[in-house]
Amino acid sequence: MENNLPRAELAALLRLAAPLMLAQLTQMGMGVADAVMAGHVSATDLAGVTLGGNAYWPVLMLVSGVIMALTPTIAQLHGAGRQDAVGEVVRQGLWLALAGGILMVIFLNTIWPLYHWLGVDARAIPVARAYQHALSWGVMASLGFFCLRYLCEGMSWTKPSMFIAFTALPAKIALNYVFINGLFGLPAMGGAGCGWSSAVVGWGQLTAMASIVAFSRLKSVGVFARFSAPDPGQLGRLIRLGVPIGLSTFLEMAVFSFTTLLIGRISVEAVAAHQIAMNVGGLTFMLPMGVGMAAAIRVGYNVGAGDLSAARRSGWLAIGVAAGFAVFAAALVLLARAWIAAQYTPDVAVQALAVQLMFYVAVFQLFDDTQTTAIGSLRGFKDTRTPMWVALFAYWGVGFPVAAVLGLGLAGFPELGLEGFWIGLTVGLGVASVALVTRYRGLSRDAERIRRLAG
Repeated sequence: MENNLPRAELAALLRLAAPLMLAQLTQMGMGVADAVMAGHVSATDLAGVTLGGNAYWPVLMLVSGVIMALTPTIAQLHGAGRQDAVGEVVRQGLWLALAGGILMVIFLNTIWPLYHWLGVDARAIPVARAYQHALSWGVMASLGFFCLRYLCEGMSWTKPSMFIAFTALPAKIALNYVFINGLFGLPAMGGAGCGWSSAVVGWGQLTAMASIVAFSRLKSVGVFARFSAPDPGQLGRLIRLGVPIGLSTFLEMAVFSFTTLLIGRISVEAVAAHQIAMNVGGLTFMLPMGVGMAAAIRVGYNVGAGDLSAARRSGWLAIGVAAGFAVFAAALVLLARAWIAAQYTPDVAVQALAVQLMFYVAVFQLFDDTQTTAIGSLRGFKDTRTPMWVALFAYWGVGFPVAAVLGLGLAGFPELGLEGFWIGLTVGLGVASVALVTRYRGLSRDAERIRRLAG
């Protein structure tokens, strides 16, 4: 019987992870569609979409990360059989989404002067500004969608995210084509059209997820049964748990985004090649990210049910699955790197630079994939502060300084340019991976600390 436990837990983990992996992969496909379709307009349009996205995504992940406190909270309530408390938690999460959304809209429409200050190639700035303005119209919808998605996932129901993502991707591609090229009487918007398509798709996703929550088996938790005013106590608990989650994600994404801004000083071709490599790395990252999200659900559920051995086992299985996938993904990227680059752009100069960067994409697979599953596993224990401090040290204390020194040729080092920036990013991910797996190893054995965190 004991020998069957890991197999049964792995099966439970993968049942949750498979829809999440597909949902994340499809969601990432929207970013790939933006990069490919903007890239076929011009390198300038691709660079503008890249710069605009590098301001948008870290802030979106910061706010959605705060809201992500819903997942471990609901998972532990579900494991403890307290479904009656779930609806109120989600309503408070929606208040957080509203507040964060307002701040994001302001940010997206005022950040663009930073590009001039950093000396970014001026050709890309108008595209980036227009792209961000368009994205701001869909922010509220995206954050509301995340709230309801985290409800489903916390209740161990991950298929709605997958089904909605499958519908959203073809809609996104079709709308990109319409807005980029100016069909049906619309003006041709180029790269900025990708932002408008994202806004429209975001509202569609929210409508679909709200319908699922209102009319499915989740109707019993009563999210829409009544109105709830902001509850300072409940909001405070979500903020204390969620802010470290949001900051962890923000600190990681921000180092990539700020590095992109520095790369923007080189040329639009360098930014375009960097975006292709980032896109490929992000695409392969979506699968282990889904496993990490499933680990948070399984670990949280098992903690709520009082089975700490199963909780520990869930995390280790997730980390092992991610490491195995990383080896496969690295080999695939190396073998297909030239073909991959050619799918993004016909520009030969951009292709050549992107092929060089694929080596680094392959190397950091192992680090990136294991660190995200370790974070998910720790999140299931409601340990969100340690990953935040690890992210601060690994990315900003190690990764970014190394990237800046090697990329810009500081402190007497030779200027390696684009490759120097990627060496620094890879080093930062390596430090984060080792630190987070070590933390998980220690915490998963400490029953008393787990109980304190759960309380």
